[in-house]
Amino acid sequence: MNIKSTVTLNNGVKMPVFGFGVWQIKDGDNVTNAVREAIDTGYSLIDTAAIYDNEKGVGEALKNLKRDEFFITTKVWNDDQGYDTTLKACENSLKRLGLDYVDLYLVHWPVAGKLNDTWRAMERIYESKLARVIGVSNFYEYQLREIFKTANIKPSINQIEVHPLLTQQDTRDFCKQEDIVIEAYSPLGRAKILNVSKIAAIAKKHGKTSAQVILRWHLQNGIIPIPKSLHAERIKENASIFDFELSDDEITVIDALNRNEKAIKGVFFKFDEHKSIVS
Repeated sequence: MNIKSTVTLNNGVKMPVFGFGVWQIKDGDNVTNAVREAIDTGYSLIDTAAIYDNEKGVGEALKNLKRDEFFITTKVWNDDQGYDTTLKACENSLKRLGLDYVDLYLVHWPVAGKLNDTWRAMERIYESKLARVIGVSNFYEYQLREIFKTANIKPSINQIEVHPLLTQQDTRDFCKQEDIVIEAYSPLGRAKILNVSKIAAIAKKHGKTSAQVILRWHLQNGIIPIPKSLHAERIKENASIFDFELSDDEITVIDALNRNEKAIKGVFFKFDEHKSIVS
């Protein structure tokens, strides 16, 4: 496995197993330079969203590059959900990115009363070849089952927060059963778990950082992590996870750290995926 390795999704499209996220990175030179640094490091999966307000800067970073060498993700925001508005949102995102299509288009959050209309639009986007893959973000089993009632095309990806303090095993198990790949945002728990002693001990044993151990844990669990950073050295560090492997015992130790704690603005709180509220 290396940074160019891929996983085959349920529609046959190959997706990189590791990516770069741009949440909270300011549009313009900040995001453009960060994406270019990631590309120079070897990343090919770039994840943005309409609500991040930096699609234009991401598009600038991709100019004059071979389009088929990159896997670009964006998302429809809550306010734009529904059938016609989702179609328009996708069109607007493509214009800002300067692309004819995205590789992955996601429903950013489940919105009450609009799940099925939004997903019907997602299927139209897929059939129109404006996205090679469609999926969801922040969806749990009962919300996925709601989509399944009327869907003709099953989501290929579910992007959720996953890290050692929030393993979301039930959702992961359900998605595996339904052949939906899990992608992890905030895979480092917004850096709040880097000082966990058991992770630090494993990192020391391998001559790696805690962040590298956590990202490797994602990969070995079949999860696609998309860490973000503005700093060149951190972008490189995060990608240096393909030259070691965690043992089964080490994976078990990290799995056992789960507290069902979700990070919001640097604060962790108890989270129950079975009671997740649809916006």
